[in-house]
Amino acid sequence: MTIIVGLTGGIASGKSTISSYFQSLNIPIIDADIESRLAVEKGEPAYVEIVSHFGKEILHQDGTLNRQKLGEIIFSNEEERNVLNGIVHPDVRRRMDVKQRQAVESGEKIAILDIPLLFENKLNQTVDRTILVYVDQDVQINRLMKRNDLSYEQAVKRINAQMPLREKLLLADEVINNNGSMEDSINQAKRILEKWQVFPT
Repeated sequence: MTIIVGLTGGIASGKSTISSYFQSLNIPIIDADIESRLAVEKGEPAYVEIVSHFGKEILHQDGTLNRQKLGEIIFSNEEERNVLNGIVHPDVRRRMDVKQRQAVESGEKIAILDIPLLFENKLNQTVDRTILVYVDQDVQINRLMKRNDLSYEQAVKRINAQMPLREKLLLADEVINNNGSMEDSINQAKRILEKWQVFPT
């Protein structure tokens, strides 16, 4: 039986590092961000709906989505963020379900769904177990400012658009504390796999 795991965190929490580690062990990773990028490629049904709602000013000259412009709209307006999520999320879910089914049919011991908004969208109810990659908020703000070249205010606005990590702590089955070194975080991830008896041999 395949254990389906929801891996989550917050923006700039270091979830991608943990996801990459699991991938290096040949564990199937079904990444919501990748699937959401594919869902909004030019000509896809979700792309057509987004342009219809938000207008052509959110496009680059070549017709592809200008994520920065769209981001500025949705991170400042919860109503518009909900509209976007309502367009994109069902299609992303469908794409992920197909890949999850493939992992189960292949007899994998574990498959990991990498979902930033796992708890916000109540998708934790659709998986067997959950792992949260956690950092303190000041660490999160500093990493996001540095990574995305944002001001303090811009970083805080993006972080506040998600459920606080301290609230997610209460919901997660396992927590990887990513305030320290990468090596320490990877060791925590390894211990979780060993505990669940799914560490690849």
